[in-house]
Amino acid sequence: MQTTETLDVFEQRLEEVKARLQACQKEKSHESCSSCEAFFTCTLRKEYVSAVYDSMSKGQGGGFEF
Repeated sequence: MQTTETLDVFEQRLEEVKARLQACQKEKSHESCSSCEAFFTCTLRKEYVSAVYDSMSKGQGGGFEF
């Protein structure tokens, strides 16, 4: 893992949201979000997905091909 000093704003946000998501999973005793009843409606999960895309694109938008 990189230190906070070398993370840009997008990576910092991703790390913060990731920590909150992992805390939620731990609280609900889930290993992943896919086993949660709120999988499709969870705002925290949507925020995490958004933070991942922003980190990958550095906020420039655009699409990703998978």
